[in-house]
Amino acid sequence: MAADNSLTPLTTPDHVILRMEAHSREDAAGQLAARLHADGRISDLDAFLAQVNAREHQMATGLPGGIGMPHARSEYVVSTSIAVGVPKFGHSVDFGAVDGPATLVLLMATPASSYSEHFEVLATLARSLAKATFRDSLRRAHDQEIIAELINSTVDFSGS
Repeated sequence: MAADNSLTPLTTPDHVILRMEAHSREDAAGQLAARLHADGRISDLDAFLAQVNAREHQMATGLPGGIGMPHARSEYVVSTSIAVGVPKFGHSVDFGAVDGPATLVLLMATPASSYSEHFEVLATLARSLAKATFRDSLRRAHDQEIIAELINSTVDFSGS
């Protein structure tokens, strides 16, 4: 049975890692995916991460403004979800962006069958992250609940 995403928030405070210490983009994606797996949103952590890493090798997912946005559509994803990592000061992660490493990492996971939803959420998130005020709000929040609310209120697709 497909999950009803209109009732499932994209992220929760449990999906947010403050002061994350990741040594590589694979490590960052792994830490974030583990949060989604623990919450039952990913059924097979290793298989999902293999898909995320394969996607990462096809094309870097670094965005301007210090953003890493690894993502994958996968049969191992139960419901569209976003996990957020705010690296500890001095622990940025290289996601291949032209302007340098990421100081904010958002892992997006969508079910394999949710093609249009994947691109809708990805595009909406990318537009929001293009705004310095939004990026700064996420980095300065220092509170998992505020970060989750910022993400959920920015990417609201409950009408679809």
